[in-house]
Amino acid sequence: MPYLVPPLIPQGRLAGSAQPLLPVAGDLLLRPWQPTDAPAVVAAFTDPAIQRWHVRRADSVDEARGWIAQWQGAWHAESAAHWAVVRPGAGADAAGDNVLGRVSLRSMNLGIGLAECAYWVLPAARGTGVAARAVDAVSRWAFETIGFERLELAHSVANESSCRVAHKCGFVLEGTRRRGHLHTDGWHDMHVHARVRADDAEG
Repeated sequence: MPYLVPPLIPQGRLAGSAQPLLPVAGDLLLRPWQPTDAPAVVAAFTDPAIQRWHVRRADSVDEARGWIAQWQGAWHAESAAHWAVVRPGAGADAAGDNVLGRVSLRSMNLGIGLAECAYWVLPAARGTGVAARAVDAVSRWAFETIGFERLELAHSVANESSCRVAHKCGFVLEGTRRRGHLHTDGWHDMHVHARVRADDAEG
């Protein structure tokens, strides 16, 4: 049964090329994850704040390498795109010790140009604007280079820092998804923010 409108982003737009390096304001860089980043992933998912909002833990470096392999595969499957947020200087081939955080576009629907932003930042880099700068950089790439129409960002209503990141990056609060996510302490209502291509065009 054919669709009456063509896909907004043609299949192969991502998988047809290597995942790019994306510059971030303030001398940061988004680069694809590497197996040598596994210790940084383990460190992230043993942090209580990251565990609270992402509801996962990493029990070993091998497990983290498995996650990284999945993140790499998602690019070729065109289902998600995951980047490590790094501070260049140690070099893009450093063994994970320059990783500051992660930003991703997940739940991609290329047909309608929709994806969801997600991110975390390691404790030592918090409070320095890393998350907001990384989310803004990946959003601009998604709109200007790939042609996405809408990016969403959802977080627990109790996660005030994520709400601040969303506002700083131009993600408009559209509403509240009641009992939208199960956390370790029970169901949380979720704020739903969005940034659309027209927002960037008007800016």
